[in-house]
Amino acid sequence: MPTLDKVLYTAKAHTTGGRDGKSRTDDGQLDVKLTSPGKGGGTNPEQLFAVGWSACYIGALKAGAAKLKIALSPEVAVDAEIDLGTVAGAYTIQARLNVSIPGMDKKQAQELADLAHTICPYSRATYGNINVTTNIV
Repeated sequence: MPTLDKVLYTAKAHTTGGRDGKSRTDDGQLDVKLTSPGKGGGTNPEQLFAVGWSACYIGALKAGAAKLKIALSPEVAVDAEIDLGTVAGAYTIQARLNVSIPGMDKKQAQELADLAHTICPYSRATYGNINVTTNIV
């Protein structure tokens, strides 16, 4: 596993109680009550992962578009769906990224989406570890 050449940012969060607890970032910008999926009354880790990945992936789409010297609509959107389930009795996740790039034909959008997976740290971290489907919508 390669080590970082340079650390650009370190996110810090303090969590107590696990899935039925509380998390807070060191800067106080995020302070959430956690609940297990389906319980209500709080946010679950899969939702937080979906938010983080979709935001990061949009950044990767923008970086990829700049690299390819193509215009990217400011209306680009990613709906991330993270499934929690089991495989052979062990908990795991799988993901779908539904990518909307207005004004771009489907073939070019798919090429950009594929490039974004090579740029996005979340995509790179999950590559080969979980099932990921990218849909151009």
